[in-house]
This record gives sequence, C-alpha cells and structure tokens, in this order.
Amino acid sequence: MTVRYQTRGTCARQITFDLEDGIVRNVRFDGGCSGNAKGVSALVEGMTADEAIRRLEGIRCGFKSTSCPDQLAQALKQAQQG
Repeated sequence: MTVRYQTRGTCARQITFDLEDGIVRNVRFDGGCSGNAKGVSALVEGMTADEAIRRLEGIRCGFKSTSCPDQLAQALKQAQQG
C-alpha cells in the first residue's frame, strides 16, 4: 500500500512511502533537508514499521516539537491503524 502523509511542523511538506506486509519501502520526503531526508529514507528501507517507529518517534529538530523522522514515525503509526 502506498501512503501519502501531510507533515505538521516540519520543513518537509509530505512523506510518501510503501508499506508492504509491515515492511517500509520507498520513503520519499517532499521538501525539507535533502541530505537528511535521503539518509532517513535509506536507513529505514526494508525495516519493519514497528522498528522504524521505535527508533524515530520523539526525535526533535531544534526547538520544534517534532522532526521529519518523528513525522515519518507518526505516518507509519497512522498507516498501521488503517
């Protein structure tokens, strides 16, 4: 299933990814810091959604209450719920 998630509170505007049998694939950030987005995308490729959530949830960017990795964790949680 392909998921499109509108981010909140980050420079990236949207995250798109595939969730196949609980495995994260093809993560793409629209906007944000290109290098960091590519790095996060590469690191979670092939990871279970649960593991990605465990590792990324709660990461903050500067003084913001969230970050692109945290928003990916929120998107994955939402995708798992249906």
